[in-house]
Parts: sequence; structure tokens; C-alpha cells
Amino acid sequence: MPMIISISSHQGRPPRAIVFAAAVIAAMSVSSSGARGEDVVRQIMPGAQPGIAPQQLTREKAPDQSEIERFCSNIADAARDRRYALQAEELKQLQAGIDERMKALDAKKAEYETWLKRREVFLARAEDGVVKIYAGMKPDAAAERLAIVNADLAAAILMKLDSRKAGVILNEMDQKAAATLTGIMASAARRVDPS
Repeated sequence: MPMIISISSHQGRPPRAIVFAAAVIAAMSVSSSGARGEDVVRQIMPGAQPGIAPQQLTREKAPDQSEIERFCSNIADAARDRRYALQAEELKQLQAGIDERMKALDAKKAEYETWLKRREVFLARAEDGVVKIYAGMKPDAAAERLAIVNADLAAAILMKLDSRKAGVILNEMDQKAAATLTGIMASAARRVDPS
């Protein structure tokens, strides 16, 4: 049973203490009347708007599975388009990188082709020069020098020499060296590969 307290100013208590006592008594009466856990005591400040009654509060229901599926199906096309756009952008960047590397490779290829042409011209001149040197040497001196040189190179030089001069040089060589060079020259002169 709630108690009613009469408040008068002649009792000599300050107003703050009276308000506090009233709040304590109100709290005890609410807890003693068997309040349920759902009922919430709310304090309202003076001049504030009154709170919403618990019966007026409604909980937002969780979206059911069909709503989620509809949402996902609605954004699926947009998500796929965005993913394709990102992939296309990445492919463009990769293509740009590949194009840049191809240009660098083409530049290197052109540089190597130029170098190779200069090398071939130099070798052709050097071979002609070497052949002229051996053509001007005495046969016994040329035979001695060609016996020391790589057999393939010596055979190539002898093949470019005049056949009479090459024959005299081979005549001055050691039999084994002459036989080796003759075998190399014969195999080089064949039109069909023996293997």
C-alpha cells in the first residue's frame, strides 16, 4: 500500500532532501508491487518531452530469407558488372605493361640485329684477310701454322684458297693433320647431310 507523505515547508527540511526521499519511496513502491522485468522506470527531466510508453515501442522484425534473397538478386547484376569493370581495368593495365615490354624487346632486337650485321661484315672481311695472308705465305710455313689452328678453321681457309695452293699446303703438312683437314673439307662439300 503506497504511503502518502505530506510535504510542508515548516518541517525545516531543504527541498533537495525531500525530492530524494520521494524518489526513494516511489522506487520502493514500484519494486514492492511486483513489477515485471519488462516495465522500465524512466526518469523524465523537467521540460523534456515525455517518453514513449513501452506498449507503443515496436521491435523491427528481422528480414526473412525471401527478403534477403530478393536483395541479393537485385544487386547481383550490379555487383557482376562492377566485378567485370574492375577486371577489365586490370586487364588494360596488364596490356599496357605488356605493350611497354614488347617495345623494349623490339628495341633490343633491332640493336642486336644491327650488331649481328656488323659482326658478320667484320668476320667476312677478316676471313678474306686471313685467306689472303695464307695465300701469300710459303707453303711449308702455311702448313706449319694451319696444323696448329683449329681443324675446322684450317679446313675453311684451305677451301677458300686456290685449289693448287691448297694442294701444295696439304702436301707440306703432317699426314694425320692433312687427312683430318681433307675429311672435314669433304664433308663440308657434300650436298646432303650424312647423318
